[in-house]
Amino acid sequence: MTQSNGPVPRPGILDIAPYVGGEHAGHIRLASNEGALGPSARAMEAYQRVAGELHRYPDGGSTALRKAIANRFALDAERIVCGAGSDELISLLIRAYAGPGDEVLYTEHGFLMYPIGAKSVGATPVKAPETNLTTDVDKLLARVTPRTKLVFVANPNNPTGSYITAEEMARLHAGLPSNVILVIDAAYAEYMNSNDYSAGQELVDRHPNVVMTRTFSKIFALGSLRLGWAYCPAAIADVLNRVRGPFNVSAAAQAAGVAAIEDSEFLERSRAHNEQWREWFAGEVHGLGLKTHPSVTNFILVDFAGQKPGKDDAEAARQFLKGRGILVRQMPAYGLPSCLRVTIGTEAEMREVVTALKDFLAA
Repeated sequence: MTQSNGPVPRPGILDIAPYVGGEHAGHIRLASNEGALGPSARAMEAYQRVAGELHRYPDGGSTALRKAIANRFALDAERIVCGAGSDELISLLIRAYAGPGDEVLYTEHGFLMYPIGAKSVGATPVKAPETNLTTDVDKLLARVTPRTKLVFVANPNNPTGSYITAEEMARLHAGLPSNVILVIDAAYAEYMNSNDYSAGQELVDRHPNVVMTRTFSKIFALGSLRLGWAYCPAAIADVLNRVRGPFNVSAAAQAAGVAAIEDSEFLERSRAHNEQWREWFAGEVHGLGLKTHPSVTNFILVDFAGQKPGKDDAEAARQFLKGRGILVRQMPAYGLPSCLRVTIGTEAEMREVVTALKDFLAA
């Protein structure tokens, strides 16, 4: 009998580079685009109220949460599917609609979970080049083939901070075959303040092959609870409800999510804080002679290319900041090795980052 070396995973699984999140061991944590102000007080109270019910299974349909989301954004609750972060919903969409021989299309600097999800089901991830770190509709459409099953567009995009207009997104959809699903990943939609932008719900309402995904991890500051949602055509919502776990969203996450989405004052305060300190930080970094890429989100991409020798190394800068207890995100995995992504934190945190960057450049 031949001796086995143990179980072997499906082809392609070992080709996946595991997703590595932002570091946590620092007193200023600006590596994961977490909400600067922490969670809403109402969300924390709701979370604590369910402590005595931890022995109960949650509502498998996230009924109250879907209703709260529908009320907040004027959507059809029956077409909302909740998940353990938008990550889970992205993975479920790929699992349900792609497999070996299929292609999953995304932009050059798009979220790493798109290619990871594709490889996990044996599909082929395909990157389309961006223009000026921004989604290029024509370059995406040029890479659509008969094998394309899903197209993912993060809008606004992480880690570049850029976005495309509602008109451009509609043009992208119009150029896709009817059997290809356009997934608009609008995780940072709540930070937007531009009249030409849409998170995509009107495309979902008009077409059977568009899905919008959202998250509670950013402006709602509930990252640790892993909570996200998708707005889908009825047929796609039905498919996702068939393949997701029966209790995929915890009771604590549902309760906190309802309270967070109903706290409009907290949302507006968070947005105003982010706009103020994002613009302040960009101005201060420019004053140091560093380049920043325009951002409509809660982070800034700082580019060290072109600095004098020894100061043009983003990783050296990251390690210098880390030595000060400041954690920011390295970008080689996204094809941007000369950049660091800095989340917008509190006023004190942003001032400390600027001081540390100044010290690094002067050292």
